[in-house]
Amino acid sequence: MTPLSAPTAPRFEHRTDGGPALGLTTVRPRLSWTVPLAPEDYRQTAYEVEIHRRDDDTERWVVESTDQVLVPWPSAPLDARESVTVRLRVRGSDWSPWSEPAQAEAGLITPTDWKARFISPVGLGGLRQPAPQLRGAIHVPGRVVKARLFATAHGLLSARLNGNPVDDTVLAPGWTSYEHRLRVRAYDVTPLIREGQNTIDVTLGNGWWRGRLGFLGQRAHYGHRLAFLGQLEVTTDDGNVHVLATDESWGARASGILMDDIYDGQTTDLRHDPAAPFDHAVEIVDADLAVLVGEDGPPMRVTETVPAQQIWRSPSGKLLIDFGQNLVGWVRLRVPASGPGEEIVVRHAEVLDAGELGVGPLRSAKATDTYYLAGTGDELLEPAFTFHGFRYAEVDGLDEIRCEDIEAIVIGSDLTRTGWFESSHEMLNQLHRNVVWGMRGNFLDVPTDCPQRDERLGWTGDIQVFSPTATYLFDTGGFLTSWLADLAAEQDASGRVPHVVPDILRSEVTTIPTAAWGDAATVVPWVLWQQTGDRGILERQFASMRTWVDHVASIAGDDLIWRGGVQYGDWLDPTAPADDPFNATSDPDVVATAHFARSADIVAQAAEALGDADAAQFYGRLAERVRAAFNAEFVAPSGRIVSDAQTVYAMALEWDLLPDARQRAAAGERLADLVRASSFRIATGFVGTPLICDALTNAGFEDLAVRLLLQTQSPSWLYPITVGATTIWERWDSLLPDGTINSNGMTSFNHYALGSVVDWVHRRVAGLAAAAPGYRAISVRPIFPSALDRCSARHRTPYGDAAVGWSRADGVVTLEVEVPVGARAEVELPGDATVTTVGHGRHRWQFVETPAEGTALHTVRDFLDDEHAWEELTRFAVDNGLVASETQLARLLAPFRDRPVAEIADAVWTRIWPSESTKAALAGLVAHYAAAASAPTRPLSAQLEDAALHV
Repeated sequence: MTPLSAPTAPRFEHRTDGGPALGLTTVRPRLSWTVPLAPEDYRQTAYEVEIHRRDDDTERWVVESTDQVLVPWPSAPLDARESVTVRLRVRGSDWSPWSEPAQAEAGLITPTDWKARFISPVGLGGLRQPAPQLRGAIHVPGRVVKARLFATAHGLLSARLNGNPVDDTVLAPGWTSYEHRLRVRAYDVTPLIREGQNTIDVTLGNGWWRGRLGFLGQRAHYGHRLAFLGQLEVTTDDGNVHVLATDESWGARASGILMDDIYDGQTTDLRHDPAAPFDHAVEIVDADLAVLVGEDGPPMRVTETVPAQQIWRSPSGKLLIDFGQNLVGWVRLRVPASGPGEEIVVRHAEVLDAGELGVGPLRSAKATDTYYLAGTGDELLEPAFTFHGFRYAEVDGLDEIRCEDIEAIVIGSDLTRTGWFESSHEMLNQLHRNVVWGMRGNFLDVPTDCPQRDERLGWTGDIQVFSPTATYLFDTGGFLTSWLADLAAEQDASGRVPHVVPDILRSEVTTIPTAAWGDAATVVPWVLWQQTGDRGILERQFASMRTWVDHVASIAGDDLIWRGGVQYGDWLDPTAPADDPFNATSDPDVVATAHFARSADIVAQAAEALGDADAAQFYGRLAERVRAAFNAEFVAPSGRIVSDAQTVYAMALEWDLLPDARQRAAAGERLADLVRASSFRIATGFVGTPLICDALTNAGFEDLAVRLLLQTQSPSWLYPITVGATTIWERWDSLLPDGTINSNGMTSFNHYALGSVVDWVHRRVAGLAAAAPGYRAISVRPIFPSALDRCSARHRTPYGDAAVGWSRADGVVTLEVEVPVGARAEVELPGDATVTTVGHGRHRWQFVETPAEGTALHTVRDFLDDEHAWEELTRFAVDNGLVASETQLARLLAPFRDRPVAEIADAVWTRIWPSESTKAALAGLVAHYAAAASAPTRPLSAQLEDAALHV
């Protein structure tokens, strides 16, 4: 019998950093843990928390509860700077062993805890001057027991204590809505402090505070002066605390960083004298310490290094480096000894253009790092206050570079990976890798749209559609908690949500309520609750959620139809003109009203989860009324929806906007026909893409959903992979089939939104989904696509690892499921109407797959649905010049979908007028496939050998 193991050391809130959870400003931190192993019949009945608060103060709290995720802090609130050690155990029928201890420490909680004040150099560090350096000194008279540095900045900071970096983070303190929330980090600098004299040097960069930000070319959105706030507290063995706080006693000097900008790069003069005196004064600048907050999620760090894959000369003679992966960070370059003042220039781009660095998609961003060498020997070059999105680099100033002397430094918020996927389809695996890399590059303290051009903003619509995928792939609990706090802070009193958060556009246009973008206020908290089980996120965001819906209701008016305004609609629908992405096929009023109904429903469910019965009833009724209004305004009795686009049907089906079963069935059929008419190419933008495959699957057309997923012709998810993409693109055709860059002026090659389809891949292709908040119940419901031989998904839930894997061999499918302790799984097998519920542990099922029987191809629709028959028909039509593409053929046949299959030749003949011999050959091909489809003993692929079918 499996023994009950000790639980893991408790986790505080959403902290994922290894070691102590420092700088907590949540004074009653919630606790979570997992139980690695337990007997088959184990069910938690209670837990006991031991809190060691002081040398002689240990508390124990027994709580009768089955909960183990984000349970309440049982003791008194933490005081500022207070350290605690926590361990726990759980009880089933008997108590488990105690967990390993976990340490936590409160930070500075209120403004009165600060002795420091913001300081800024006098006469240095202006907007176009070198980055300033500040220095403070402290004498420590005794052996150091503990040392903490609490620090933040107006701008970016890079701090060194006695010449050593204070930690391994980059671009601190990150980007928040600075007017409302400025993040403070607590650094453990105990190993760096020595008895006697100590100095701390801090270099300040422009960053998001003062650098160029936004595509309008504006600078200094938050202020014109850089400033630093720091408080170093050193405890010695005699119990005394020695404090160095920023004040007028600090000095300043110019650094060798001549220019730094997130978009444009950094210029560094390495001839800067490290012994230059700090002979400029500093002064205290007025700042509100009440906006200081602690960290909710992990900081930004270097997360990986990528070596150069290839070095060559471009047609113009430029030295180019390919790192083989589109990534975010910078280039680290080691150069041999050269003369002082030699200039090295490194430029960055995501793609090549006619064999040269493709800088067009960067728009005005220079993405260039420049160095003037010191001439003192081999030198290591890398910036500190910028980042670039790139795969390729161009280096000027060197005759040659060795691969071992150059590498790409990957940075990002140091999120813990929690989700994996693998299958027998290598291109699908690459799609998944591309989504992961796209998320890594854009989750840089803020969920940005892109990391390379003159934008890099927290567009709300992008994270709204991608949040289910994001929360599966990485632990984003703390990251998105912080961003949602910014969203609520930026939301105005009427409930309007800006289109980007933090809002640096500050335009009347970009605060006009916009569907799908503003709905991030409701969707993202709801997704976090579903994925993490964090009820607290609903509590914190509920006012924001409901005021957004209230504002939309006020716009919609009495008939509850959201009309007009600034709407992005189904943004970047591939049918929209390249120069007019607003002009998508889906009617923007349909898109807006559908989102209104969805958000009202989410708020109703959130109110119910929070126990607010009145609000649940109010918003539930509002959602019902909006659904009724949607049907009355946009839906015909036949199920047709205004604008007749894939996205409007996907929304209506997935968001329960069609209460009539006949309308739902008709809408599902119409959606499938639209997919056929596109020849199984994607026709959705940001709004429809997360929904289309679910809508097809739930309407009974999972085969069409899989064909859509695995399509390789443009537009599709796999087309970019055929031309070498390693991240998700902003547009379906960011790189055109002829190898040229889409030149519309808005083309990013690292833009995660369209990768939201892998949420469906995780849940339905692999079959792993949450059935209750936080995965306390897991839904296992794979569709077992015939295009795959095996498939697996694994997710690190709040309860531990959950996994689903399936494979087929010799007509037998094997399904394996792993359920963590504290959770259960609800398993549905094909052809079995019952749901099997299993507890924690490993489970295995096998079943014999029913062989696919040949289906007679009675109609044109049947012919399109037979993948092999359709492939051969389109090949014939294209090869013989009847159509330019299979998409043209699919559209040509669309009016004939319900006609007998034998009429395909007549349909083509009446539209194209081919020769009689070609028409006869076409009719023969169709007849052959129509007959062969009902005879499965001969594989369809073998029929391609029949020479009579080829002209």
